[in-house]
Amino acid sequence: MANVKAFAAYRPRPDVADKVAALPYDVYNREEARVEVEKEPLSFLAIDRPETQFPEDYDMYAEEVYQKAHDMLWEKIENGTFIHEEKPCYYLYEQTMDGRVQTGIVACSSVADYENNIIKKHENTLAKKEADRIHHVDTCDAQTGPIFLCYREDNSIREVMEKVRKNDKPVYDFVTEQGVKSRVFVISDDNDIKTIADAFAGMDSIYIADGHHRCASAVKVAQKRRAADPDANGNKEYDFFLSVLFSDKELLIMDYNRVIKDLNGMTPDTFIRCIDDDFDVEESEAPVKPSKKYEYGMLLDNKWYKLTAHDSVKSDDAVDGLDVSILQKNVLERLLDISDPKNDPRIDFVGGIRGLSELERRCKTDCSLAFSMYPTGIHELFAVADAGRLMPPKSTWFEPKLLSGLFIHVIK
Repeated sequence: MANVKAFAAYRPRPDVADKVAALPYDVYNREEARVEVEKEPLSFLAIDRPETQFPEDYDMYAEEVYQKAHDMLWEKIENGTFIHEEKPCYYLYEQTMDGRVQTGIVACSSVADYENNIIKKHENTLAKKEADRIHHVDTCDAQTGPIFLCYREDNSIREVMEKVRKNDKPVYDFVTEQGVKSRVFVISDDNDIKTIADAFAGMDSIYIADGHHRCASAVKVAQKRRAADPDANGNKEYDFFLSVLFSDKELLIMDYNRVIKDLNGMTPDTFIRCIDDDFDVEESEAPVKPSKKYEYGMLLDNKWYKLTAHDSVKSDDAVDGLDVSILQKNVLERLLDISDPKNDPRIDFVGGIRGLSELERRCKTDCSLAFSMYPTGIHELFAVADAGRLMPPKSTWFEPKLLSGLFIHVIK
């Protein structure tokens, strides 16, 4: 039984919501974040990346940097930039990109469900990356970036969402700089709230789609506070984390492509002969965007090829059968000696949002080889998580990104 509860969010006034809302903190490097904040001082990125308020060479992990994030957040709450919902509610968060609509439920999900594997992961986290968000959440007394969760379609939740969209007016309705239309509705009717809570309570599995590090950080803050709280009861605000939950029918996973620096000492002709052992190789006059599972595009020596995996390298195993795993095992590791793709400097990853032209650009500048991938399916993600397994690095790319600053969950 999943415990997904309504909460009284702090959220921006409607007249400034479009200025406050920002892409996630980890989309930007340090210089890019500074430019964004200078361009729009109300951007929530200033709070998510408080080093933007200090000199460029300042230690971004210094205690006073995190304290600055706390001070800016609570100053905006006190001056009315953020308003506080009168009662615990759910929120309907709708995003439209390139004509495709995805709609999720904004809520607080249970740390205990994460600890008990009701909320399932498919990716490992790095302690160094967790440490920054642990410090940020703990110092701010608030969670500011939602975790992207996914569940199997539920008709009762769908009916509430459709009713709210039809009958209510959005509290936010704007288009981001990236061209994503964003609308938010407040779900405040007690019967609707009960319907949603009961529907989630009937689920035995919810999945992290994106935001593993933010989720792990929220959990560790909760564990720290629970240990220090003599009145801990498992139902404090710190026992829940900010999330947006999407049905599996709503989501788009894009391709996550690979570019390689060199051919590991081989010539292009030798490499093609070697890859021919495990794949059908067909030269293509046009760039290859794979149209089905077990199909790959390859850019080598200014030529595109379509690769189709032989039956001998396919697998019914939840992890080994992923397209990214087949490529990793039979090409990147066997032929190119890239056994640790997360840390090997010879490989880089290009999100599908950048298109095949970015692969062509990289092969003309700093790389020798590129692979375009067929996107990992959401039910492949479910199968890996259900098996208690982990995906290879950079297996999924979700678009559009969830905006930060539209919903804040205070945990004190």
